[in-house]
Amino acid sequence: MAEKYVHLIVTRQDTPDSTPYNEEFKVPYRPGMNVISALMEVQRNPVNAQGQKTKPVVWESNCLEEVCGACSMVINGKPRQACSALIDKLEQPIRIAPMTTFPVQRDLSVDRSRMFDALKRVKAWIPIDGTYDLGPGPRMAEVDRQWAYELSKCMTCGVCLEACPNVNSKNPFIGPFAISQVRLFNEHPTGKMNKHERLEALMAEGGIGECGNSQNCVQSCPKGIPLTTSIAHMNRETTKHAIKTFFFS
Repeated sequence: MAEKYVHLIVTRQDTPDSTPYNEEFKVPYRPGMNVISALMEVQRNPVNAQGQKTKPVVWESNCLEEVCGACSMVINGKPRQACSALIDKLEQPIRIAPMTTFPVQRDLSVDRSRMFDALKRVKAWIPIDGTYDLGPGPRMAEVDRQWAYELSKCMTCGVCLEACPNVNSKNPFIGPFAISQVRLFNEHPTGKMNKHERLEALMAEGGIGECGNSQNCVQSCPKGIPLTTSIAHMNRETTKHAIKTFFFS
């Protein structure tokens, strides 16, 4: 019986400034494989489909259970997590490419600094002085806790930015994930202390006004986060904040 193979076509790039090119690989098939395990086979034996020795493919991964968000890439034209992309459910040849929203560092590894800079802009954290015991934190209503849990699933994977037509090198839009994180921290009993600062950040250039409501983000989010619901909620919040600021400042 002939051995079964997995056929990969990988978009590669040797340096951040070099021209991308495609390279094909055929790796031995095993039941239950995902894209990461197929790339590991290439790393173990870096020989392309033509039998030529080549450089191992560079990619990022960490948890391998769709929690860290590190292994985001475009698989058969769809941005997703490589760890949850099962070979048996993918059409072959499997075309693997880096996300185009972010600068390529090498092969499938991209620089997601844009996302972390966006989180800094909207102060996506709760500033608490940890030098002494503040006692128990305020309790949240169960309905608020459930919403917070859904929003907290964001793993900064970048898939929503890759799917969004408004996110590109010419547009400073912070993206749907950052808007959703503002909702998360503004609804927290302690996070409300910095609510107005986050709303001001959303109203600035590259903020919520850049959203074109394509709704690609909510359809592509691997964690099923209600991103468009958060965007609608924050649209109302920023509008109310703008009216209050205009009349009472």
